[in-house]
Amino acid sequence: MRGLLWLLVLAALAVALSLLMRGNGGYALFVFSPWRVEVSLNFLALLVVVGFALLYFLVRAVWHALRLPSHVRAFRRRRRAEAGHEATLGAIQALFEGRFVRAEKLASKAFDLGAAPGLAGLLAARAAQRLRDFASRDRWLEQSRQGGAEWQVAQAMTRAELLLDERRFDEARSVLRELHASGPRHVAGLFLMLRAEQGLSNWEEVLRIASALEKHDAMPPEALDSVRVNARVALLARGRQDGEGLLRQWESTPRTDRLRARVAAAAARAFIQLGDCRRAHRIIEDALDREWNAALALLYGECVDRDALDRLERAEKWLRERPGEAELLLTLGRLCVQRELWGKAQSYLEASLATRPTQEAHITIAKLHERLGRPDEAARHFRASADLARSAPG
Repeated sequence: MRGLLWLLVLAALAVALSLLMRGNGGYALFVFSPWRVEVSLNFLALLVVVGFALLYFLVRAVWHALRLPSHVRAFRRRRRAEAGHEATLGAIQALFEGRFVRAEKLASKAFDLGAAPGLAGLLAARAAQRLRDFASRDRWLEQSRQGGAEWQVAQAMTRAELLLDERRFDEARSVLRELHASGPRHVAGLFLMLRAEQGLSNWEEVLRIASALEKHDAMPPEALDSVRVNARVALLARGRQDGEGLLRQWESTPRTDRLRARVAAAAARAFIQLGDCRRAHRIIEDALDREWNAALALLYGECVDRDALDRLERAEKWLRERPGEAELLLTLGRLCVQRELWGKAQSYLEASLATRPTQEAHITIAKLHERLGRPDEAARHFRASADLARSAPG
């Protein structure tokens, strides 16, 4: 449409110029002694127009010829940038596809072409990490610094993550602390710091980071609970050799965590190991009153103490609420053995075996038969326990 419009305009100009020139009878006289040149005014106008056009195109040709080297350089830069961009995209795609050799090769090409050297170096470092070429990974991480200050955070985060994958927790933590010292912490950095502190068994710091992640609503509640429980269990297990330290650790534990089955079991085992059976029993009772747990019920009968009668009465109350609970029946049998209630103990142990045969129940009733002078029955249950051990998976 635009071409047609220009054609109409040129046609109109041509018609107007033809009419103008037809009515013009003037002429121009040029004197170059001893010559005289006379031309019509119309022809002179045509010569001027043609001469101007020729001069214009000549100047443009000379100008383009002079600028040709710069055009060539610009063209080469564009081709280099396009090739670098294509290599970078190819490296990203190959990395996600799991083709790590190709990913590192393309990232190296992009780096050599100068296409985002910070990104290219990090891509090559990740590919080298998956190839377990740690020397090459470290070299690429250093070269990624050429990306400038804008890639500093990405470089530090990548270095920390790759060090964590290699289980070099202390070095990863140092990198993250240096990063956090230079700016505000963000959620991804907290996740990496959590992994580093877990790897270093720094459980107090794990609990602090978990609280920070909870404030950011950065993890599902179930995952945060698991992190906290694991940290609490590890702290309690670490305090088994020190009675005062264990007590302080337990008293500093929030009540909501104390009532969790795994935390209560870890604390109870720690206090049992130190000989404080009464405290262990109270911990188990509080946890079981909140939520029933078979492993805790089984632990309730392990530590021998003078409160066996009180525990027996409480366990029988639990049994009325949960009849046929194999672990609870085994605990009741053990408590009856502690009180030397032989007949009652045998009844509970046989009921536990009838509900679900376990090695613990067979061994407990075998020892009971030994104390009652029944070696044949004891041997039968010992054999049954060994058969269960052999048939157990793994």
